[in-house]
Amino acid sequence: MFGAQGRAVHQCDRGWAPVFLDREQSISLMSVGFLLEKPDEAVVWRGPKKNALIKQFVSDVAWGELDYLVVDTPPGTSDEHMATIEALRPYQPLGALVVTTPQAVSVGDVRRELTFCRKTGVRVMGVVENMSGFTCPHCTECTSVFSRGGGEELARLAGVPFLGSVPLDPELTRSLEEGHDFIREFPGSPTFAALTSIARRILDATPTCLP
Repeated sequence: MFGAQGRAVHQCDRGWAPVFLDREQSISLMSVGFLLEKPDEAVVWRGPKKNALIKQFVSDVAWGELDYLVVDTPPGTSDEHMATIEALRPYQPLGALVVTTPQAVSVGDVRRELTFCRKTGVRVMGVVENMSGFTCPHCTECTSVFSRGGGEELARLAGVPFLGSVPLDPELTRSLEEGHDFIREFPGSPTFAALTSIARRILDATPTCLP
């Protein structure tokens, strides 16, 4: 998505230097993929080794001054999620942004993640419903392919903000796969409006999330 395949991580006097995505070094990235010898290599590690690497990514990377640190985790409530929370806790993280798709199976999984956040003391900044209908690239009409409203209902029952819905969009998929800037290339897309609205709501709510 960022066009950073094949980039290498280097050591500096403050630890690992992250991969910078622009000349201004305004966006930096760290991934276990940068540490693999081959891109198709599988990471077959047991819990303690994975948890140690997560802690290193937080404390041993020369992040510098950051506006935001975004940690993208897979679905679930595993040891890796616990390790991430414990590594970030000293830095008082703002909270978790929870993403679901409309189907009941996905909503059920995410409901457990909300429970996980409550038990671990992590604020839930809000719920986003992804794949919420299909946007036709010709007429821009949105059709509910799976279902619709599961994320909003989940947020209502959990008592957390519902931040918005993002439809399926072939242009967004193509942009992500080819590393293009969807925001600049398709400013008139309904998906652009949805993403912008969600981002704005997160930014507007950030000060109220601070301890």
